[in-house]
Amino acid sequence: MKKIIYTIAIFAFTFASCTKDFEEINTNPNAPVSVQPSLLLRQVIYDFGENMSFEGFVAGDLLAQHRTALDFNLFDRHDLKSPQLGGNPWPIFYTNLRDNEIILKQAKETPAFKVYEGPAYILKAYMAAGLTDLFGDVPYFEAFNGIEGTVTPAYDLQQDIYQNENGVLDNLDKGIAAINAYAGSIPLEGDILYNGNLDAWVKFANSLKIKYLIRISGKVNVSAQLQAIFTSGNYIKNNAENAIFDFTNSEPNSFRLAQLRVGDFNNFVLSKTMEEVLTDLNDIRISTFFRPFSNSTSNQFNGLINGINSSTTSIALSEYSLSGAIFREDTSTLDANFITAWETNFLLAEAAEKGFITTNAETLYSTAVAQAFEYWNTNLPVTYLATKANYNAIGTSHLQQIITQKWIASVLNGYEGWIEFRRTGFPALKNVSASLNNGKIPVRMPYPAEAASLNSENYKIAETATNGNSLDVKVWWNK
Repeated sequence: MKKIIYTIAIFAFTFASCTKDFEEINTNPNAPVSVQPSLLLRQVIYDFGENMSFEGFVAGDLLAQHRTALDFNLFDRHDLKSPQLGGNPWPIFYTNLRDNEIILKQAKETPAFKVYEGPAYILKAYMAAGLTDLFGDVPYFEAFNGIEGTVTPAYDLQQDIYQNENGVLDNLDKGIAAINAYAGSIPLEGDILYNGNLDAWVKFANSLKIKYLIRISGKVNVSAQLQAIFTSGNYIKNNAENAIFDFTNSEPNSFRLAQLRVGDFNNFVLSKTMEEVLTDLNDIRISTFFRPFSNSTSNQFNGLINGINSSTTSIALSEYSLSGAIFREDTSTLDANFITAWETNFLLAEAAEKGFITTNAETLYSTAVAQAFEYWNTNLPVTYLATKANYNAIGTSHLQQIITQKWIASVLNGYEGWIEFRRTGFPALKNVSASLNNGKIPVRMPYPAEAASLNSENYKIAETATNGNSLDVKVWWNK
């Protein structure tokens, strides 16, 4: 299951040859003309995965209430327009979508690069879905084209980004079709997810289709499409097929929290919400994700309610549980996670529970739980699925069990945990201690300041549509 990654060097570039003396004299030999797609693919996958893993820890996990911040915590108090240690994923999406568009363009125009077309379509769909799920309506169809397109693209409706031609679902289909049609012998290089295995990319795309069809299932009839994918069996089924790459224990490829000063790492502790969920389930993953608090006499864990006012509330670090060693001392066991078998099987369990596909939901749920424990290198206790985590446990619903288990396993992918809470209401999150959003849990990320300053005319339209860029206006699939 483990994949080795390597330091990504500065891009190597190819230069256009010139045949005329005038062009030779007037061409700067140090100015790049085009980027090798193998190096750009490696860069896009690594840059997006690394940055969003860091964002997932310092911001997404706060929104999902996996952990909380002791200081520099305006974001944790739900002032999402004031990112501090994290909380502004907008440029991560747009930078990598732009670079991925270069790969896609090269693949379409240059026969030698045709092998990159399918993966580029799939990555575009993956990043575009993540972007719109966080922010709602965003610049998309007119964006990413650099000097060949407009620098002030319109904001597109989320339903169009998902459903229209060249949107999320269409691009996944195009990616699969391009891979199936590829008959060349040139290998896919720079692929740190699957080492050039195109069949694995098709499974990746189909797992993403399952995810996004479930996401919009409250607005669209998705049963036939989901049943077709499930019947085909051509999706990620086990952890060996996960779309991930590993961090290491040494810079520059260790998880970023291992590279920052210890004070930044110690700023994040176990959330009271996470503590209560894991303790109620007697879930031993609490020892994987967190450490017993320093003043504990018997390996106890203690969480803090999210969103304290750090200027008026004094907190003793020794009374709360820090994040586990996997996030700092031993990051070689940590992955940048695009999608996994456990997430896919939780999604299929939900699909079965809702009647979208015909199969046994409980079996899929139990498989997903076991895979989630395996993914986090924790042995599944033999009694775990027989007690409160049982699919039919008294006092819970089947959907609550599915989403809660998915939420637990989504540590480090905290934005995903928050998105699923917005979509389903599970698990029940707590009101933060000192809310800066009128006591409401946000249901979207706000457009950042740079969106207003760089694309003001189109931004004003989107601002009006979101009631002044409010955190409380639901996105299309959540209305």
